[in-house]
Amino acid sequence: MTIGHALAPPDMSSESGKIPVPAAHRPLDLEPVVPASARGTRLRAVPRWLRRTAGPLLLLALWQVLSATGVLHPDVLASPGTIARAGSDLIADGTLPSAMAVSLRRVAAGLVLGGVVGTALALVSGLSRLGEDLVDASVQMLRTVPWVGLIPLFIIWLGIGEAPKVALIALGVAFHLYLNVYAGIRGVDAQLVEAGESLGLGRWGLVRHVVLPGALPGAMTGLRYSLATAWLALVFGESVNADAGIGFLMNQAREFFRTDVIVVCLVVYAFLGLTADVIVRTFERLLLQWRPTFTGQ
Repeated sequence: MTIGHALAPPDMSSESGKIPVPAAHRPLDLEPVVPASARGTRLRAVPRWLRRTAGPLLLLALWQVLSATGVLHPDVLASPGTIARAGSDLIADGTLPSAMAVSLRRVAAGLVLGGVVGTALALVSGLSRLGEDLVDASVQMLRTVPWVGLIPLFIIWLGIGEAPKVALIALGVAFHLYLNVYAGIRGVDAQLVEAGESLGLGRWGLVRHVVLPGALPGAMTGLRYSLATAWLALVFGESVNADAGIGFLMNQAREFFRTDVIVVCLVVYAFLGLTADVIVRTFERLLLQWRPTFTGQ
């Protein structure tokens, strides 16, 4: 045997000409790891508007089935079909549009009046310690009084016309705007104020360029709460000595046990409130583009 033959490695080739690999060194069949953020992709592929409307549509279907099977008696709650026909009749004869116009005028007047008063008091109280001492305690005390319970006093003071209804709406709006605007002003970062002062801004410059923009998110939140309260106050206001409006239609329907008309009026209240909230949220997105927010996962 020569030295070359002695040092040559043993012949590991098989009949196929491949070197066998031990089982311990063979690559494992690994399953791909799916990140948590990719889970539920199938549900996210469904349009969002369809996901948001699925719940109400299922509720309407269940309601219709219960009405059709007699579980829900018409005197207790009318079926969705009956309510749709009642709403169509009210729209066709002009009753519902005229009632909506009257209610919208009342809400608009109360919202403007209460918004001006609440915002002005919040600015006085939030921008000055002296203003806080003079205003905040009184507002907090009045805020704890149930404003719905003031309806008899409003009727005595203002009569039974439009004034007590508008005043009731304005009162509920003013408190919400005051609290949120005041909290927004006092929640402005002190370092931003110091930075503005170092840049040479005076008192009113700080208020205009630092404090008010910083308080704007709170003001928009207060406006959304105020709109919800305005519609709630409208319901109470129109239930007392009203001769027009959505609440007047509800009172008439209650006397004749017309549950279909009552539900139509409730749907109108909800639709108007939702529309107002969408408008405010649109303005909020436009005015607060500078603020990064969490939009969900």
